[in-house]
Amino acid sequence: MAKESRTYLPATLDAVKVLGAQVAVARRGLGWTAAELAQRIGVSAPVVSRLENGHPTTQIGTVFEAAVICGVPLFGTAPSEMGRLASQERARLALLPERVRTKLVELDDNF
Repeated sequence: MAKESRTYLPATLDAVKVLGAQVAVARRGLGWTAAELAQRIGVSAPVVSRLENGHPTTQIGTVFEAAVICGVPLFGTAPSEMGRLASQERARLALLPERVRTKLVELDDNF
């Protein structure tokens, strides 16, 4: 059975390409081959190639692992601040209701 293809928003594709390019630049700056990075993150060299070329189906954990290992800042935050940022966002989330319900739209039919 063939895999279904999925359409991504242009901004999503651009973001994946930017992050992939940042990983590629950082990897080359470190003097690592794609195979060396692949070994460091526990994937194959073709996965690193897809990641660096901005393929949106690359697993997000793999992309983030490559970025962190290469020193690419995620979310404009230094790696040492990532735990604090995660706690901050969880605290924000705790202030919101757990469930979101669809709001009923009242029609104004008094015309």
